[in-house]
Amino acid sequence: MTLASLTPQAALPSPATAVWQLGPVPVRAYALCIVLGIVVACVVTELRLRRRGVAPWAVLDIAVWAVPFGIVGARIYHVITSPGAYFGEDGDPIRALYIWEGGLGIWGAVAGGAVGAWLAVRQLGLPLTLVADALAPGLPLAQAVGRIGNWFNNELFGGPTTLPWGLEVHRMDPANPGQALRDDNGNPVLEPGLFHPTFLYEALWNVGVAVLVYALDRRFRFGRGRAFALYVMGYTAGRFWIEMMRTDSATHFLGVRLNVWTAALVFLGALVYFVRVRGPQQYVIPVGVAAEPVTATGGDVSQVDVSRARQATAVAPSGYRVVTEEQFQHHQRTGEAPPEDGDPAGDDTPGADGLRSSTDTTGADTEAPAGAATATPDGTDVPADAADGGNVPADAPDGGDQPADVPAGTGPETPAEATRGPAADRDR
Repeated sequence: MTLASLTPQAALPSPATAVWQLGPVPVRAYALCIVLGIVVACVVTELRLRRRGVAPWAVLDIAVWAVPFGIVGARIYHVITSPGAYFGEDGDPIRALYIWEGGLGIWGAVAGGAVGAWLAVRQLGLPLTLVADALAPGLPLAQAVGRIGNWFNNELFGGPTTLPWGLEVHRMDPANPGQALRDDNGNPVLEPGLFHPTFLYEALWNVGVAVLVYALDRRFRFGRGRAFALYVMGYTAGRFWIEMMRTDSATHFLGVRLNVWTAALVFLGALVYFVRVRGPQQYVIPVGVAAEPVTATGGDVSQVDVSRARQATAVAPSGYRVVTEEQFQHHQRTGEAPPEDGDPAGDDTPGADGLRSSTDTTGADTEAPAGAATATPDGTDVPADAADGGNVPADAPDGGDQPADVPAGTGPETPAEATRGPAADRDR
């Protein structure tokens, strides 16, 4: 038996280059993966926010706050938990700013991103829990894409293995970041043996978490941040065992890597939140955008003013109201907003003079029974024939002199007639 026969025949290769020069500009694979992951998360979140009533492209208003805060938070967490490389005996403090070399902690990214998102949703008038639930499947997908950057950097691998998917790892050149060391013949130098691709394990686990959150959220319709709590539990459960496989330098506490303790504590916190918090899935309707009335056109599409419809959809709402799923669906079908708490029940709405409209929900006049008396604003009953424009008694409630016989249709307009206007205007 020779040494060659003990060497696995299959292996996962690693890139020897993680940086390319585009003229004077370095293009780093790690940064590209981070940006691509952000795009994936934004697309997923945007689609889910729209389905819950949020105006199009609101995710961009959130991302301009959440992404910078998330990157800063991720770097701060990494530097705090791995200070030796920057403030140790051989450390270089300025390298704490070199995020393209790797070193972004997911715990700091989530915390910092949450602060930025909170600042953004306060301006938009959205609940933070609604945005978090919309983000829940997209965030693990973004993390999976970001882990590919670790593959380019030849980092975050585990211990030696003889498995067929063992990873080849290059020795990277400290004097030429992003490039592997090369021998005298110009070939990249490999570390001896193969290693567990723990970054790949985490990437695949994150894809599974995204599928799990999406499926369970669709089945149980989680609300008030519970879908996000489910993501946190799923991610930390995987990070717990994957972290223990890694061999890169890390801060230890009681002989265990700090991130293992962090994963366990965050998992418990998310579990408590998931169990204790209850509530339906949240939907919103816009506030501060006037709804365009639906006018009957008799089938003549030439009478539809499409320019006004386009202008209405371009107006950003001043805020949002949280509603139930049933109320949201009704609003989508009819354009009618549900009554707010404290509004009187029923279809009638108060008029400008404090009286309720005498029209039903279809806009047709409500016909009073024949012979019924009509009440005037001061409470005096007027006979039905007088309300129709017929004879008015000489002692009318207003005390004025009125002819005994008033031809029908020549008397004062009723409120409903005054608001309707001429027939030609109604058909316009």
